Amino acid sequence: MTTRIAVSGAAGRMGRTIIELLRERPALALGAAFEQSGSARLGEDAGRVAGGGALGVAITADPCAAADAFDVLVDFSHPDAVPANVEACRAAHRRLVVGTTGLGASQRAAIVAASAVIPVVFAPNMSIGVNLCFKLIEVAARAIGDSMDVEVIEAHHRNKIDAPSGTAMRMGEILAAALGRDLGACAVYGREGRTGVRERRTIGFETIRAGDIVGDHTVLFAGDGERIEITHRAGSRATFAAGALCAAEWLAAAPPGLYDMQDVLGLR
Repeated sequence: MTTRIAVSGAAGRMGRTIIELLRERPALALGAAFEQSGSARLGEDAGRVAGGGALGVAITADPCAAADAFDVLVDFSHPDAVPANVEACRAAHRRLVVGTTGLGASQRAAIVAASAVIPVVFAPNMSIGVNLCFKLIEVAARAIGDSMDVEVIEAHHRNKIDAPSGTAMRMGEILAAALGRDLGACAVYGREGRTGVRERRTIGFETIRAGDIVGDHTVLFAGDGERIEITHRAGSRATFAAGALCAAEWLAAAPPGLYDMQDVLGLR
């Protein structure tokens, strides 16, 4: 049975990549495509916008009106578009995959509330490799404890609008939980001037925005005489798109609830 996928943010980098990858998956088909109201791409064929042949699916702005056309909505849009997508899926009992980053507290709360009614995969990074790194840094942090300094370093392309990245923040959350720390109290976002001696229990974040870097993330554990680095470098957005589509397929058998890629990959 074919699962019909809707893509929100269909004209963006990730949306276009997901649509192209769908062509290679016979069990999945594009059912709908969305962009925000006012987008210059509204009305265009989503397949052509993605750089391939026509798919017969026009880009529209109203997910509620197209709810009968899809089974799972994959959201890589803009934080402002997320609440409408969540409400459309909740009202129509459609499954939802959210990969959009830079969300505020109210937008996150809407996702959590919807997960009481529908199955939702919400993850800052859909890459299988990144999610394996999440597990590795948790294991390393528990073993190392407070014996080393911890830093999170991330790099993305010049057009990325949020910093630190959602993936870097998730790494910080995992580290803080494993080390028994409050991330809100111990996070340090960049350093300048006479900062004094580094506090051992801080978790530092360094952000790079340059060129066309798809996404690099490193967690550095540094002690006296040695250091450990766990690094993931993405060379193509196809890695994130493939993970998102794996999540969409996995949701078919999932009951209502809030999940992430650790659940999808069986890494819990």
